[in-house]
Amino acid sequence: MAKIQWYDITLPLNTEIPITPPLPPQPGIPAGKPAPPPQVYRFFDVEKGDIVTMSRIEMSSHDGTHIDSPLHFIPGGSTIDSMPFETTLGPCRVIDIKDEKEVRVKELEPYAIKAGERILFKTKNSYPPGVYSVRQYLGQFVAISLEAAEYLIQKKIRLVGIDYISVAHADPMENINKVHQTFLKNSVYILEAINLMGVPPGDYELICLPLRIEKGDAGPCRVILKK
Repeated sequence: MAKIQWYDITLPLNTEIPITPPLPPQPGIPAGKPAPPPQVYRFFDVEKGDIVTMSRIEMSSHDGTHIDSPLHFIPGGSTIDSMPFETTLGPCRVIDIKDEKEVRVKELEPYAIKAGERILFKTKNSYPPGVYSVRQYLGQFVAISLEAAEYLIQKKIRLVGIDYISVAHADPMENINKVHQTFLKNSVYILEAINLMGVPPGDYELICLPLRIEKGDAGPCRVILKK
């Protein structure tokens, strides 16, 4: 029997992963404070004489590899615990993006994207040394342009994924709002902070489920691809 090839495209959860910086002031949102990185610490530890090892996790719902639900930007939007299973379970395509700034419509058109597809973008973010080798948030990374987001909505995809912690650039700040809203108001869930280094472009089986957080705006998840 042929050996099944698996790719784990999930970021390890630790204190060194890049996290989104605080939001600058904008209408309806006050200036934020810097968020602490994820914390995973032991409160019982067999190596220190306890009879059991147990840990506590403190993190944002958007730290590490996660899925944004419509509620993240859309008032009254659906929540992560109501996400249909077929959103993140099934065939997907990893598309290699050559543009070094944005995913643009011109580069997508030859792929003949069809309704219901799950699309993951591999960009220069996932080529050595890769953006995840830098621990702090990078303002310069490849993201999805607003025009490309609108194009993907016209194609009626069901899931979009990107290989950094945001699907859109935050300069200007309104851009990150518009790109997220374009996807989420059309019930296209967003998979962020995947790591596609070492994953060839092509067709895969996607296996991914977020934590079932009640009324959650996002959910951390484990994401694997089967060739």
